[in-house]
Amino acid sequence: MAMPKLELRPLGNTGLKVSSVGFGASPLGRVFGPVSEEDAIASVSEAFRLGINFFDTSPYYGGTLSEKVLGKALKALGAPRGEYIVSTKCGRYKEGFDFSADRVTRSIDESLERLQLNYVDILQCHDIEFGSLDQIVNETIPALQKLKEAGKIRFIGITGLPLGIFTYVLDRVPPGTVDVILSYCHYSINDSTLEDLVPYLKSKGVGIISASPLSMGLLTELGPPDWHPASLELKSACQAAAAYCKEKGKSITKLAMQYSLSNKDISTVLVGMNSVKQVKENVAAATELALFGKDQQTLSEVEAILKPVKNQTWPSGIQKS
Repeated sequence: MAMPKLELRPLGNTGLKVSSVGFGASPLGRVFGPVSEEDAIASVSEAFRLGINFFDTSPYYGGTLSEKVLGKALKALGAPRGEYIVSTKCGRYKEGFDFSADRVTRSIDESLERLQLNYVDILQCHDIEFGSLDQIVNETIPALQKLKEAGKIRFIGITGLPLGIFTYVLDRVPPGTVDVILSYCHYSINDSTLEDLVPYLKSKGVGIISASPLSMGLLTELGPPDWHPASLELKSACQAAAAYCKEKGKSITKLAMQYSLSNKDISTVLVGMNSVKQVKENVAAATELALFGKDQQTLSEVEAILKPVKNQTWPSGIQKS
């Protein structure tokens, strides 16, 4: 039987329809280890072939390497520009944070050159909790609106870890100014606090991107990288949950993906990918979910293991670049 196509979901009021699984391109910047250019190009090509139409990067990932590699990979697709949606970011760089109007205005030109594109669909202010939120409201976003008028970007977004930053900004900008938010690590089996914000975001017409359904490696058999900021208690609970799944012949990664994908109010679940194998696994998680629904029994058992650490977050830290 034919596998169902990846579901396309509306992204807030933008008119864009994004694939339920989005391609996080930070691994293409070798943030999580070495990736050859061939592998990177093959991953993007396979993702596009399987119905992923949303690609997200940032100049910060790999100190501009992710954007350059993604640019090459998208060019290699040879697909019409309207068939894929590209999001990049501004304000966070290898050198540090700078949300000034001048810097973000220069930033988009640099990004477009690296991506080999004439415009990006979404430009997001990257990890705004490290800047001044009032500067974001009064200076950065107005500068991005000018870029929108100039046709260099189509939509404006904000990203970060603490959920309070989204309401702070959205309550202070004119309605319809911010089109999209990207939240990470707040809609996964161990932390579903993004759910509480969904009605508010929908009332503002804002599209919701949820990144890192695997909680930056917590919900994997391999476990998180050394620099992961979670508490030891949370790490060991996730390790126990992963071991439990493995014992039952299940994959915690697939379970985590399906958990995040089953909330239709979230437009796209963004997951980092750097190999054809990972792309196939992530798309399979989505197509199996569409065909058979989620594995509620294993999910309930894993939720029971993680209950003592549920919604335990960590402070925003500068991740190892």
